[in-house]
Amino acid sequence: MSFKVLEKGDVTLIEIGGELIVGNRQLLKEQVLEQLERGGRKFIVDFSNTDYIDSSGLGVLVTLSKKIREQGGELSLASLSEDLRTLFELTKLDTLFLFSD
Repeated sequence: MSFKVLEKGDVTLIEIGGELIVGNRQLLKEQVLEQLERGGRKFIVDFSNTDYIDSSGLGVLVTLSKKIREQGGELSLASLSEDLRTLFELTKLDTLFLFSD
């Protein structure tokens, strides 16, 4: 599992490799909040290399979305597999996030 944070203009791209689970969710949260404190407002989380998200991973995404919106920003999710897209639909979280491909 790995996270890569890239700044592309005014967009912060977070690439997640592997799984987003209880064991690594805090690292993702810390990295995104650090970028938010530095003035980042547009975030894209790239799931093209992500196999699995557990409930704590979903929870951290919800928390981050709320914090980013409170600061006038936006969080988009990109490149979700069919299984991950279904997970967001089943949990009704597809209404909370912006999706891009």
